Amino acid sequence: MERPVLHEAGDRKAMDARLARAEGQVRGIRRMIAEGESCEGIALQLSAARKALDRAFFEMVSCMIRNAPPAGVGERRVHAKQVAELLARFG
Repeated sequence: MERPVLHEAGDRKAMDARLARAEGQVRGIRRMIAEGESCEGIALQLSAARKALDRAFFEMVSCMIRNAPPAGVGERRVHAKQVAELLARFG
């Protein structure tokens, strides 16, 4: 069974932008630590970065669902099981 990928250039560009923002947040957190910022402020930024990565993760799961193969019932069950396992493991 073929694995779903981000086919649309706009979707890939949006995901790249989302990850670039998360990367910027992590760089900012590292700067905050180096400059001795408060633990509370750092924790807040860590939470924001984690949420940004969670949104990227769920967008990828959504991609898997949207691009499910238009196949028979058996293949759809296998695909649904893969999505469910991914969510159970990482979601």
